[in-house]
Formats: sequence, structure tokens, C-alpha cells
Amino acid sequence: FNGAQSSAIILSLIETAKRNGLDPEKHLVYLLSNLPNESTLTDKEALSAYLPWEKAAQANCR
Repeated sequence: FNGAQSSAIILSLIETAKRNGLDPEKHLVYLLSNLPNESTLTDKEALSAYLPWEKAAQANCR
């Protein structure tokens, strides 16, 4: 069950990146490189900066 859930999350991130014109690999690297540096992962405002349609994600992941 945990493996299937993890796969679904990763595939969702990849497809969302593609639909927003990003390179999926660059977007995953961007997320995995920057999210661990956030002080909290429950702050919706802080997390929204990593959404694929945001300017920073667009600039870093094309």
C-alpha cells in the first residue's frame, strides 16, 4: 500500500509539471532540493511558492 501511494504522488507531481510546461525532472530536483530547507511543511503560503504555475518554479524548471 505505501509503495503504491508513493508512486501515485510522484506520478502526480510529474504529470502536473508536464501540464504546466515544466521539465518534470528539473521540477522534482527543485522540490527535493528546496523543500527540506523550509522551516515548516504545514504553512500553505510557503508551500504554494513551489507549485508548478508559480514564477519561481517556472523560472527554475523549464
